[in-house]
Amino acid sequence: MSKKPIIIGVAGGTGSGKTTVAKEIFHQFNEQSIVLIEQDAYYKDQSHLSFEERLQTNYDHPFAFDNDLLIEQLKALLDGKGIKKPVYDYKAHTRSTDVISIEPKDVIILEGILILEDERLRELMDIKLFVDTDADIRIIRRLVRDIRDRGRTIESVIDQYTEVVRPMHLQFIEPTKRYADVIIPEGGQNRVAIDLMVTKIRAIIEEKAIL
Repeated sequence: MSKKPIIIGVAGGTGSGKTTVAKEIFHQFNEQSIVLIEQDAYYKDQSHLSFEERLQTNYDHPFAFDNDLLIEQLKALLDGKGIKKPVYDYKAHTRSTDVISIEPKDVIILEGILILEDERLRELMDIKLFVDTDADIRIIRRLVRDIRDRGRTIESVIDQYTEVVRPMHLQFIEPTKRYADVIIPEGGQNRVAIDLMVTKIRAIIEEKAIL
C-alpha cells in the first residue's frame, strides 16, 4: 500500500441504519483493500470499576469512548502500521482481553454514533456521512435488536431510550449532523445515496492512485 488511506466516517443515531450503510459500502469494495472499524470497539476499559458501577455506564455519552486510543490507532493505519483493535465485552461491561489484528488498508470506514463529535476525528476523515432516520423508526429497530440479540425486556429498552438514549441523541448526536458532507435519509434502504457514495469513493481512490 503506497498511498495514504482514505477514511470515511459514517455517523448517525442508534438504529438509524448507519451500520447497514457502512457494511453496504464495505461490500462494494471487495476488490480493494478495505477495513471497517466500529467506534463501539473503543468504549473505555472499566476493569477498575465494580460490576455494579459498570452497569451505570452511559454508552451514549462522548465520555464513554476512548477516542485517544481510536485516534492513535487510526493515525498508525494512516502511517502504514498495523494495529491491535480492542474488543468490548458487553456482558462484563468492560474491555475484553482479546484484540483483533488489523493491517493497513486503502480505505478505512469508521462507523459510530459519535464519530463526528470529536474534532480530532473529523480532521482525519476524507468524507463525513450522517445517516438520518426518524426517531420512531430508530426506537422500533432498537427494540427489535435489543430484545432479539441482547435478551432485554420491552420495558427496559423503553426506559433506557427515554431516560438516556433520546436525551443523549438530542444533546450530542443530532448536532453533529452539521459537520457531515452528506446526509443520507433512511439509512440502508437508500440505495441511491449508497451508490452515489460508492461512486465518489471510487473517484477519490482513483485520484489518489494518480497522484
